[in-house]
This record gives sequence, C-alpha cells and structure tokens, in this order.
Amino acid sequence: MSRTLGSHQRVHFIGVGGIGMSALAVILAKRNHSVSGSDSRENTTVQQLRDQGIRVFSEQSTATIRTLADEDGKPPIVVVSTAIPESNPELREARRSGLEIWHRSDLLAALIALQPSIAVAGSHGKTTTSTLTTTLLHAAGEDPTAIIGGIVPCLGSNGHCGEGRLLIAEADESDGSLVKFQPSLGVITNLELDHTDHYSGLDDLIATLQRFGKGCDRLLANADDPILREHFQADAWWSVKRSDDVDYASIPHQLDGDRCLATFHEHGEAVGEFTLPMPGLHNLSNATAALAACRLEGIPFETLRQCLAVLQTPGRRFDHRGTWKGRHIVDDYAHHPSEVKATLDMAGLMVKSGRSPLPSAPQRVVAVFQPHRYSRTSEFLDAFAEALLNCDVLLLAPIYSAGESPLEGVSSHALAQQVRQLKPELQLQVADTLDELIEQVQTVSLADDLVLAMGAGDVNSLWQRLERSERSNPASTAVTV
Repeated sequence: MSRTLGSHQRVHFIGVGGIGMSALAVILAKRNHSVSGSDSRENTTVQQLRDQGIRVFSEQSTATIRTLADEDGKPPIVVVSTAIPESNPELREARRSGLEIWHRSDLLAALIALQPSIAVAGSHGKTTTSTLTTTLLHAAGEDPTAIIGGIVPCLGSNGHCGEGRLLIAEADESDGSLVKFQPSLGVITNLELDHTDHYSGLDDLIATLQRFGKGCDRLLANADDPILREHFQADAWWSVKRSDDVDYASIPHQLDGDRCLATFHEHGEAVGEFTLPMPGLHNLSNATAALAACRLEGIPFETLRQCLAVLQTPGRRFDHRGTWKGRHIVDDYAHHPSEVKATLDMAGLMVKSGRSPLPSAPQRVVAVFQPHRYSRTSEFLDAFAEALLNCDVLLLAPIYSAGESPLEGVSSHALAQQVRQLKPELQLQVADTLDELIEQVQTVSLADDLVLAMGAGDVNSLWQRLERSERSNPASTAVTV
C-alpha cells in the first residue's frame, strides 16, 4: 500500500543534491510544502535548490534533525535514498527521535498516485525515453510534471511541477523499489541483467519488473526485446523492426550519423513519415516508445510529428561538452555492455556517414571507458570486452568503485587483457589515475577525433580536466593534424 502525503507536510531530504532527490524536492516546494535538505556537496544542483527557496544544510549532522524537530509545526518526514547508509548521523537521529522515515520511492509512489501518470522502466533507455516523452508533451502544450533521472533540455532541470494533467516519472529498477509505483501507464523499454549487487540473477529481475507491470493500469512494452515478449503481458507493444503484430512501430528507411528517417505505423497501418533529429536505432526505439505513450494518452500524431523537431536527449547522453584542440569531447552515461555497444555503434555511424550533430563529422573514435563498480565489471568482463571493439583507439580509466571494495583480479588491466585477446591490433592504453588518463588523451588523440568518455563515474570530468590542463599549460604540445 502506498503512503499518502498530507498537504503542506514538511519534508526533509538527506542527500538532497542527488539526481533523484532534487527533482522531488523541487516539485514539493512548488506544491507549497516546507522543504529542506542536507548535502555536503556544493554543486550547481544544490545552488539551484537554494535559489528556489529550499533550505539546504551543508552538513549532515544530528543537530540538523534536532533543529527541524524543534521548530514549530508538524515534525518533518525524513526522506532517504538507497545510497544513504544506516550510519548516517541524520538518519540515526531521525530514528531516535521517532520521525517518520520514507524511502524516496515511497514519496515518488505517493506523487504518482495523485494524478494520471506515465512511469518508464527498463534496463536501458529509461532516462532518454522519459525525457523524450516529457519533451513531446511539453511541446504539445500539455505541461506535464516531470521527475527524471537526468536533465531534460527543454526544462533545464530534472524536476518540473507542471500545470497539466500528466506526471512523467523514471522508474529505477536498481533497488527493486519500483514495485511500489502504480501508474496509469507503465512503459518497459527492455530487460537485461544488471545491478547484480541487488539481484540474484535474471529471474529475480524479471519477477520484480513483472510486479511493476501488474501494478500499472496499462502496460506498454518493447516487442523487439525477447525477454519482454516471453515473460510479459502488455496492453500495447512497439517495435522498430516490424509493423505487423504490434500496436505502434517506427520502421527506419535511412539511418545517418545525425538523424533517423522513418515511417510511423499504428496497428499495422502507415500513419506518416517523420525525421528524428538524433542518430541510432536505440534512440529511434526510445522515441517510438515516447510517441506510443503520447498516442495512448490521446495526443494526435500530427501534433506529435510537429513536436519531434525539438527532441533532445537528456544530459550525459552523448553530451557534446566542447571542442579541445580540434577534438570533439563527448560525455555519455553508458556503463553496461549493451549501452556501450549502442553508443559506439552510433559514433561509428557518424564516421561512416560523414554526418554528425557535432560541429564537424569525426574522422576517428577514441573511446575512453571507465568501468563502474567491481561487481558489474566482474559479472560482465567478457561482454565489456566485446562491446568496446568498435573504436579506433581505446583508453581505459581505473574502475569507479561507487563505494564497493575491490575484488581480486578485477581491474581495468584485466579488461584490457580480454580486449587484446579479441582485437590485438587495437590501439589500447590503461590509466591508473585520471591524471594519467588526461595525458593519454592529449597524446594519442588527433584533431577531428571524437573523444567519447563513457561511464557513470567521474570520467565525466574529462572535459573540465582538459580545460584546466590547457589553462595551466597553454604551451602543451598535443599532436594535431
């Protein structure tokens, strides 16, 4: 049973600067709740929360909870995420004080229950699909509320309190808490084993997503995913491979490095051609899911077709950060083998087609990959090696632990050995530190290269580090051609 959030209830977020927590804080503040939070990080997100009148404590301490509990009015609900350990001083004090403690998924479930909602789940593409759905509805004048795990370009934020009928939410499967959500429309993009620190195996993950699906009033699923086809009963299906036996389809007839040209079908009938202003079959699938979700909510296709031109992927999804000495530096969140392969395939298409959303079409792909978590690297070592082959140069950063303890024999050097066995001619280097990685990028990359930084950790600082190195040593001699 989902919890109910009282009107004007005071709410305090431990770790309010997190991508999932900050969106919730913004929406509650806009809905006239008294919102506070704590976060030791002083970043752009925290400053934006303060700018919107949200009280943010820069330290997490027992004194913060005592201060909030002693203030006039009803004691606050304390919201935590899975990332907050039981040893956190604020959480310990909240429990000692008898305050009501919610997981962030409890709060999201309560918001989903308040209005018609679309919740997007799946192993890959859920941030992009929920962003594209939000963007289409926004461009169509629907002004949806949005709670997304990435920055939505048309909103400039990961959270938006809209005036429209619908709420769009990203439903994260990493800790299994999405089973609490009961949206009017659920979307599942695909299913593949991941988060092996939480799930015992694929069957465990399937069972969790099945519980999510049964909690939705209607379920929309990807017919191109064999696991979904075998294990799920959906109310509607979409595809980018066939138009028969599915409810919605986008059949591509041209895939370039900067766009997809396709025909949209409904129940087997061609409805109209459209241009998607982003490359890659995976992006076409995500956009088709967004189109299908909007059609199920009654938005005319002709309206949606006009809105397609403004579509952009969320932050950290093939995000062009800038051009450094002729090299195009792109940041991407890919940290699972399937995501890495799709991203490199898309980059390769830009080289092959001579078309690209970058300032100029790249001549080579320099892949910079940072494995995320020892457990994931160990589980998918062979799959990562296969996924990383489609590039001209491969640079491996040290594993980003995300708080995990090292595992014996699991390292970026071990991954490099696997890659070398598969493709010994590939130019490959391994860095033991990020400073060493920057030196490698400066040394091996050439003008007109696409330097593609992939990973969910601090490899996303590549662009800033290159800029800093340039300012500190403007006479540095990177190779250019």
